Amino acid sequence: MKLIVGLGNPGRKYARTRHNIGFLCLEAFASEHKLSFKRQKKCFGEVARYENAVLLKPKTFMNNSGNSVQAALNFYDIDMEDMLVVYDDLDLPTGKLRLRPRGSAGGHRGVQSIIGHLGSDDFKRVRFGIGSPEGADSRNYVLSRFHKSEGDAVVESINTVKRIIDKFAKGELFNALMNTFN
Repeated sequence: MKLIVGLGNPGRKYARTRHNIGFLCLEAFASEHKLSFKRQKKCFGEVARYENAVLLKPKTFMNNSGNSVQAALNFYDIDMEDMLVVYDDLDLPTGKLRLRPRGSAGGHRGVQSIIGHLGSDDFKRVRFGIGSPEGADSRNYVLSRFHKSEGDAVVESINTVKRIIDKFAKGELFNALMNTFN
């Protein structure tokens, strides 16, 4: 079984913000496949099932995402090597995707929380570029919405992430995914 995690913050206030791109990708995937997210208290989040995979949107707020991820891995008895995390990245241009098999948090507090709870940075990830603020506070920037001019790049990349999720859920090797999508 696979665990596919999209990082974000719960609540309408954050729904379409840059920091919630992980949620947006999972929601777009679920919509395309007519899946519904349901509250899973034991995982501190919402889950949907697809093929041999569990899609997880933690409801613990970004900085405590590790609580939900660790609970889901334990509850569904999934190995960390079978987990993929989708999250926003300030260091990449808007819409740029980077797949990595492991790595540091790079200052991302949601990823830091996951690493802290799991005791390892050895999990697969899709970093989704959200651009970086020009002279603005990064905390306010990540909680802002995408500009209309960024719409095409964001939609195209969400569509690419949907393909990545589908292939990962169906067992395609991550090295092959990196070769195709990086």
